[in-house]
Amino acid sequence: MAVSFDLTGRTAVVVGGTTGIGRALALGLADAGADVVATGRRKHIVDEVASAIESKGRRSLRAPTDVTDQGSLNALRDACRDALGHVDIVVVAAGMTKRVPTAEMTDEDWNQILETNLTGMMRTYRTFAPGMISRGYGRLIGIGSLASFVGLMEVAAYTASKAAVAGLTRALAVEWAPHGVTVNAIAPGVFETDLNREILKGPRGQEFKMRTPMRRFGRTEELVGAAVYLASDAASFVTGQLIVVDGGLLASGVNA
Repeated sequence: MAVSFDLTGRTAVVVGGTTGIGRALALGLADAGADVVATGRRKHIVDEVASAIESKGRRSLRAPTDVTDQGSLNALRDACRDALGHVDIVVVAAGMTKRVPTAEMTDEDWNQILETNLTGMMRTYRTFAPGMISRGYGRLIGIGSLASFVGLMEVAAYTASKAAVAGLTRALAVEWAPHGVTVNAIAPGVFETDLNREILKGPRGQEFKMRTPMRRFGRTEELVGAAVYLASDAASFVTGQLIVVDGGLLASGVNA
């Protein structure tokens, strides 16, 4: 039996797919053969990424979406169904963080981070999973974090949300496996994006680099292989897993 990583004929939706990691994954899935709808809240960036996908010979849509708004997600699902027929792959890359001492964190900040990183993922899966279940096929892929495994200083809400992403991944994998739907996540190490660029300029960034055996930050395109694998038939018996792409950081003890 030949193992296939080819996504030709598949349709993927990447929520949070207009910047950073999500954008890299959207373009990578298109390179692997999928039609890709990359979405976010800002229309002009949605348009830009859709054009990049179409330049690769793939189909796309221009549908700005907010993971905190169920109506927005419903509209995205319906637009994909009407224009592309169905959705085979959903990647949830929308996320946010804020560094602040926990004793000083407001309820508003806490709730906004959990709402985006955790509830937004659940809401997105809940929107697209019924169609996948009815067809007996689907690939759901979330973005976790090193914080899915370890605690990080002064980002308690982000850490809590990403630890919960790991639990949500396992719970939904168990629930939906009998219906042909796999649920996995990618846990990136330290990748410089708009989300963390300012933090990485300081001592925290240097500590992360020191603790990473490869002695550098990751490049977003280095996450594409994991996403293509999890989206493909090569991962047909893989579910409930967090695939870590971190340059060896979690494996590391003393590096000098």
